[in-house]
Amino acid sequence: MLNQREATALDIDAYMHELGERARSASYRIARASTAQKNEALLAIAAAIDARRGELMAANTLDLDAGRMKNLDAPLLDRLELTTARIDAMIEGLRQVAGLDDPVGSITDLKYRPSGIQVGKMRVPLGVIGIIYESRPNVTCEAASLCLKSGNATILRGGSEAINSNRAIAACIAAGLAEAGLDSRIVQVVEVTDREAVGKLITMPEFVDVIVPRGGKGLIERISRDARVPVIKHLDGNCHVYIDAHADFEKAVAITINAKTQRYGTCNTLESLLVDKAVATQILPALAGRFAEYAVELRGCEITRSILPDIAVASEADWKEEYLAPILSIKVVEGLDEAIGHINAHSSQHTDAIVTEDYGSAQRFLREVDSSSVMVNASTRFADGFEYGLGAEIGISTDKLHARGPVGLEGLTSQKYIVLGDGHIRK
Repeated sequence: MLNQREATALDIDAYMHELGERARSASYRIARASTAQKNEALLAIAAAIDARRGELMAANTLDLDAGRMKNLDAPLLDRLELTTARIDAMIEGLRQVAGLDDPVGSITDLKYRPSGIQVGKMRVPLGVIGIIYESRPNVTCEAASLCLKSGNATILRGGSEAINSNRAIAACIAAGLAEAGLDSRIVQVVEVTDREAVGKLITMPEFVDVIVPRGGKGLIERISRDARVPVIKHLDGNCHVYIDAHADFEKAVAITINAKTQRYGTCNTLESLLVDKAVATQILPALAGRFAEYAVELRGCEITRSILPDIAVASEADWKEEYLAPILSIKVVEGLDEAIGHINAHSSQHTDAIVTEDYGSAQRFLREVDSSSVMVNASTRFADGFEYGLGAEIGISTDKLHARGPVGLEGLTSQKYIVLGDGHIRK
């Protein structure tokens, strides 16, 4: 006889298996939908969210009340809350995605071969995308819109703390899909909060083609370790700015301050500053003065502390740390070679920047730094799908296969070879 836990596990297995079958079937339908039909659905979802604001707010209140009862901390409650402004942003995001170019079906690199055939590549959906995320219920809408526009079916598993909000948003999505004549199973939200549902979702390669985790490092490490489905992810964002010996002083200060202080809790925020020894005594005191205005705690290497004796000592662990806080580690280096070596050894391969007026140094940095975004004379805070002109992003990937950097609509598609002939046969 099965105990309660075993019976529950079997129920979840059956439930997730059913979701997977539905998603696989729906993926074939959305893959052949026209751009006009997908845009119609996106706009209909936006209209449904606008019309059901009261229902969304009521559902969100249930989640917030439950979160307070569980003593969730203030930042988590803030991410959980659906304000009027956040609902407005969800609606605007849907409209923006509807206005983006549809990548599906585009043909590139079409060339004649000596045999007379034409060979090219066509962009196609990935199929079924599983998205696992925490706290923010607006991710339900963002993820659904990008998967829909890129011709993919999706299974969304939000955090248990947002279950009522996610269900209410899912109802709006289903209404919009139905209005556009599309299968409501194109977007499915996992209705159970048991962690076993996540374990099942990431081990169903027969139904799910790729997993995208969005959340804390612990969640992403678990998904990466246990998944039997390809994962698009980044674990953390230990981003660097290197101030070269040939840097413009004003640019270096402006870029460094912005990269660190514009927002502290993002994956593209500066965490480690490298400074060429030739300019360290000139620029570090000026930077320290500016960082003091923002109450940023500085931690430095031995040379840095000889210039700024009042700052804390940087440990070896600091060079790999994603602080997500007003803390910055600083290291003085002996030129470009040491800077590149330090970044490649310690960065999370997210975003790294050089400030320099020397063309050769800039080109070497671009070629040799092994990160998903590499910048010259620009703040790391620009590493973002919207800023890159992608319109929206599902996340930022530090993997090298399949997508790298901000993942927008094109990152949620693949390519297949197509061959055009006219009765050609191989001799």
